[in-house]
Amino acid sequence: MLSFRTILFFFLSLCGCCCHAHIFTFTMHHRYSEPVKKWSHTTAGIPSPSDRWPEKGTVEYYAELADRDRFLRGRKLSQFDAGLAFSDGNSTFRISSLGFLHYTTVQLGTPGVKFMVALDTGSDLFWVPCDCTRCAATDSTAFASALASDFDLSVYNPNGSSTSKKVTCNNSLCTHRNQCLGTFSNCPYMVSYVSAETSTSGILVEDVLHLTKEDNHRDLVEANVIFGCGQVQSGSFLDVAAPNGLFGLGMEKISVPSMLSREGFTADSFSMCFGRDGIGRISFGDKGSLDQNETPFNVNPSHPTYNITVTQVRVGTTLIDVEFTALFDSGTSFTYLVDPTYTRLSQSFHSQVQDRRRPSDSRIPFEYCYDMSPDANTSLIPSVSLTMGGGSHFAVYDPIIIISTQSELVYCLAVVKSAELNIIGQNFMTGYRVVFDREKLVLGWKKFDCYDIEDHNVVPTKPHSDTVPPAVAAGLGNHPATDATRKNKYDSQMVVYGKLQLIFLI
Repeated sequence: MLSFRTILFFFLSLCGCCCHAHIFTFTMHHRYSEPVKKWSHTTAGIPSPSDRWPEKGTVEYYAELADRDRFLRGRKLSQFDAGLAFSDGNSTFRISSLGFLHYTTVQLGTPGVKFMVALDTGSDLFWVPCDCTRCAATDSTAFASALASDFDLSVYNPNGSSTSKKVTCNNSLCTHRNQCLGTFSNCPYMVSYVSAETSTSGILVEDVLHLTKEDNHRDLVEANVIFGCGQVQSGSFLDVAAPNGLFGLGMEKISVPSMLSREGFTADSFSMCFGRDGIGRISFGDKGSLDQNETPFNVNPSHPTYNITVTQVRVGTTLIDVEFTALFDSGTSFTYLVDPTYTRLSQSFHSQVQDRRRPSDSRIPFEYCYDMSPDANTSLIPSVSLTMGGGSHFAVYDPIIIISTQSELVYCLAVVKSAELNIIGQNFMTGYRVVFDREKLVLGWKKFDCYDIEDHNVVPTKPHSDTVPPAVAAGLGNHPATDATRKNKYDSQMVVYGKLQLIFLI
């Protein structure tokens, strides 16, 4: 707020160049001051019942001021006590047979149509299948086996929504203007991802995203967002991951978190909780808690991402001094490290493992795998933790994955050797609420039970067991994931797999 002294200085400066040093003064009145109240009562044509003027010093008085500030400043002055969730709730769910990614249901358009989308902090664009030339088959048996019987995969139809609008090439979010036929033609988009030959293309559209406030009232919120009408998909989107769309959560202006913040719906921050049983949460506007650990983002202004610095790695009893930067990416199934970090971590892990190492298997992308007995004590498996930039520690609760073959159990260090990029994948985030604070430009994390928040979402997946091993397990081969005659504490976590495929959507 400008002070009277500042305003007087402005007028003095103005007069110094435009008049003969006259000094102009005026009296400023607050909108709820007595003079304004009297003036309002006596001004013709302006209704202002006296009972609508809150008494100074009352709770209503200050609440009215705060509401007015939020209205004038697009809520950017508020504390955003109530975050936003999707209209069906804030639950997310990991689906092992669809790339080990976390999914949730979103509702678009008028009337609302539901989509099951993968959540990806490594990319920016939100897109759904739409006016399809080549999309994943919505009636695929492979997808149906991963979903509840009452959940159908949808295709967005712009003509079927009364609130849908095409985005034209003169829109500031249209980045492929060089492919436009004219200023007012439809804005095209095309995004390629790191996963082999995986891409989406189509046009940008605008429509209503249905949200709800995370408070006791659960008020519905309709936010206009720009997203991709995905007409042509390729690669993993056709058979392995995100068959019903991808929800980009990155830092660019085209991402939904950016739009929600820019339009004043939430603070510029969101959190994702990754439960050890595969159930999680997402909350827009959540800035975390005062007792969370934090590390700063390494922001590249030309292409900002959730990139952080790791200064040390501890494996079991061994401390490795190695500094590297990495992308925190929920859209990558597992964790990728380049050398020398990968070799030093994996060899340290191997030197402390007491179980027999398995020969390499072309169906398994992990290099360090070991035999596991049904009654194995997983506490003997070496632990892994990271020291982040700034000194905070990040314990990895799920450094391994348990895999079922036809006759035995195998566990692997769930880290893959990378040629170029270091990526902290979704498996390393398990057990945490991770806060992506884009205002403070920090990553926050805290060990968290995702069930601490009331669940308002009906998860469209087959139920998970309460028995939780140190990592989700995958089955290999076209056979039942578990032998009916063999009972062990990992049976409920086995998933049938022809070949274990890794997804990294950045």
